[in-house]
Amino acid sequence: MSVGTDTIISQLGKKEGKEGTLPQLLQFYQKLLRLQSRVEQKLASLPEPSLSSEVINERIERGRPLVSFDKLTLDQSLLRDIFVEVTAIFAEYPELFGEPTKRLRKPLAGHLLTRKAVKAWFEGAKLPTANGVSKHFLAAVIHATLKPFLVCHAKTWLGFVEQERWRRGYCPICGGSPDFAFLDKECGARWLLCYRCDTEWLFQRLECPYCGTQDQNALAYFTSDEGLYRLYVCEQCKRYLKAIDLRQAKSEVLLPLERLYTLDIDRQAQEHGYSP
Repeated sequence: MSVGTDTIISQLGKKEGKEGTLPQLLQFYQKLLRLQSRVEQKLASLPEPSLSSEVINERIERGRPLVSFDKLTLDQSLLRDIFVEVTAIFAEYPELFGEPTKRLRKPLAGHLLTRKAVKAWFEGAKLPTANGVSKHFLAAVIHATLKPFLVCHAKTWLGFVEQERWRRGYCPICGGSPDFAFLDKECGARWLLCYRCDTEWLFQRLECPYCGTQDQNALAYFTSDEGLYRLYVCEQCKRYLKAIDLRQAKSEVLLPLERLYTLDIDRQAQEHGYSP
């Protein structure tokens, strides 16, 4: 089900050609993807995983993601250059993000990306103060910068994950949370999609991936009129998860794009008190 960055770029190009122009959010995403694609090409030859099969099996058994921060292959100079380019793209769309563009331009942008900040973001710790830029926004820019690195690591490592042995509510590669899901065409099994590295992994249908409850009185889902989309909600932790039922899809589905095509579902869920 996984698709490459270039495939998504091509699909957006076709959409742009058909409609004449893209909505601002998709324009932003298109520029970001083009940058990330260039970076992925530079990172195409990541070293093979250095963990032995015994260590990999042990990590999976204990529920520890395969890639820890110290295992990330990060060229700090390249990372900083990408960060500056990413912030420049974000700065083109202040109306989307509400941040003053002057705070995101050189030379200030490069100084925001410290190893401490990257490690804090990756490990889910509190981000350092960032010269007037909100921490939520800084996290988004760091994510966009690291995304091609994480995607390349995911491609390298995913083959070592036995899906039936994982089935946890966080990514087996980088430990990120799911922000989308799909039901496969074969049997309707539910797969989760990592918001950080786009890894897909198998998960239970009757369990909340965020708080782990299996209490059926706390779990529910709603479907769109045509049955294509689902919104899973949990009354215990008040979180929600969007999903697409591929058994109902009549054309090609690119999951990363579905995140954006279904923003109205996010709005409805949040209006009813659920958090992403």
